[in-house]
Amino acid sequence: MIQIDGLHTHYGLSHIIQGVTLTAAPGEVVGIFGRNGVGKTTLLKAVAGWVRPTSGAITFAGTAVGGLAPDQIARRGIGFVPEDRRIFPGLSVQENLELGLLQKRGRRRAEEAAAMEEIYERFPRLRERRRQLGTTLSGGEQQMLAIGRVLVGSPSAMLIDEPSEGLAPMIVAEIFAIVRDLKEKGVAVLLVEQNLHEALAVCDRFYVIDRGRVVLEGDAEAEHDRQKLVEAIAV
Repeated sequence: MIQIDGLHTHYGLSHIIQGVTLTAAPGEVVGIFGRNGVGKTTLLKAVAGWVRPTSGAITFAGTAVGGLAPDQIARRGIGFVPEDRRIFPGLSVQENLELGLLQKRGRRRAEEAAAMEEIYERFPRLRERRRQLGTTLSGGEQQMLAIGRVLVGSPSAMLIDEPSEGLAPMIVAEIFAIVRDLKEKGVAVLLVEQNLHEALAVCDRFYVIDRGRVVLEGDAEAEHDRQKLVEAIAV
């Protein structure tokens, strides 16, 4: 579903992503691992349209999407949950979620209402706080809101950046339960995560990035590959 071939990106003169090639199939969770500052977030931003590639190709469901604007990519079915969550200030929980409805055009009001109700059933705390300003929620609740805002658009693929960072273990368990559910529904997921234990429990495959390049690819269920992953990140 997601195919990245020979991707390069720059921030000014800084060459961040240097020829990355990877794939994620429908119903597959693919982990993107590596130390801080090696290009993992930039890679997701390039797929989401937040960073423009300087060369290489990004295709989604067989259609080229590299270089398109973020809203065009979102409407094609790629949802992005950024590390900083990007909760819109001045908007309530309900209004933040309603913005997510714009990702999928052409739905009837009844379909949109059903999509909102599904999010509230999944995240009861958001229902309780639906009139509260999104930026006043706790960190865990803001992460739920960020994920819910993407899910309400019924994406076919999701890019999730560091979803467990700074969250209590109970909330982390909820977040990864959602990732498992996405997998069962056939959604392709690219997951950047520092919590290897939780991430490997949901991932099918993984890539390790160092200095903008893929230096290791492995099977998340293979003990040998998992050991190589730990060694690669520890270096």
